[in-house]
Amino acid sequence: MMEGEKIIKAQEGDIKAIEEICSVTWEPLYRFIYYKVQNREEAEDITQETYFKAISYMQKSNIRIDKHIAFLKTVALNVLRDKWRKNKRQRINVNLETINPKDTALGDPTEAVAEREAIENALNHLNEEQRTVIDLRIIRGYSVADTAKLMDKKENYVRVLQHRALQNLTKILKNDSK
Repeated sequence: MMEGEKIIKAQEGDIKAIEEICSVTWEPLYRFIYYKVQNREEAEDITQETYFKAISYMQKSNIRIDKHIAFLKTVALNVLRDKWRKNKRQRINVNLETINPKDTALGDPTEAVAEREAIENALNHLNEEQRTVIDLRIIRGYSVADTAKLMDKKENYVRVLQHRALQNLTKILKNDSK
């Protein structure tokens, strides 16, 4: 079934079409959301809410949706914005006398900066293709298929390239820490 046909059937309430869309889009959508929130539980909740809102919207409206992943990412961004606005409005009352600064202290910020610099330095030691595959696959969360299309390479090549890039990063970071 073509992508457009699936969307039309999903808009008509076809459960199988909805399940197909969800199974195909779940991983890239979850990665996209996780990249934004950096929290597994919150990413799962937002992914679920995104599907709920998207399916409700698709069934209520007759608007033509060309690409379901783009549509879902747009819905996810709207859900995220709503959550951020809601959280911004909520006031947190904290009794400062009951807080022990040692219990709440985060790690040394200079350590975080040093760690980030070490990673950026290690990335600069990779070749251009390896940096690109790390950026597309890990940082931006693209699928292997999408990365292969963007890089004009075969999917297996992208997998091997990513594996080698991660191995090289590990070696570089271990050597730098010695």
